[in-house]
Amino acid sequence: MKLTQLLQARPLLARQARLANLAFAYETLRGFGRRIARAGLCGRVTLRPADPDNDVFWAQMIALEGSQAVIEEHFTDEDLCDLADAVSFVTGQEDFEVTFRLEEFCDHFVAPLRSALEEAGIEIDTGPAPAERQSSEDRSR
Repeated sequence: MKLTQLLQARPLLARQARLANLAFAYETLRGFGRRIARAGLCGRVTLRPADPDNDVFWAQMIALEGSQAVIEEHFTDEDLCDLADAVSFVTGQEDFEVTFRLEEFCDHFVAPLRSALEEAGIEIDTGPAPAERQSSEDRSR
């Protein structure tokens, strides 16, 4: 491929990369939404990203209603970092704090992404989210 060809393809490639990242965020957040629903989690929480400058090395989900122990039982530090990364991508903000009700998670995060993908002409598959596929594969071994 010639440099000029690559430069000419740049707008299309940038659009495809953006859509691929939206799709990845959608699948990540959809997986979290299913986990929340399956566990019957509810109540208001605040999600904060990691903030190494202030010695906070992991994202945090703080229960404002209900039990913090229940949140910690269902989400590892790595889970919360993945969640915070997806929310950061979707909002376009690295330094954010968002408060929401767990039972409204999909309405708040997943539905807008689905709409954006569909408006871009992306057909949404109805299969399980990647995290759920991996979990079921692990159980079958």
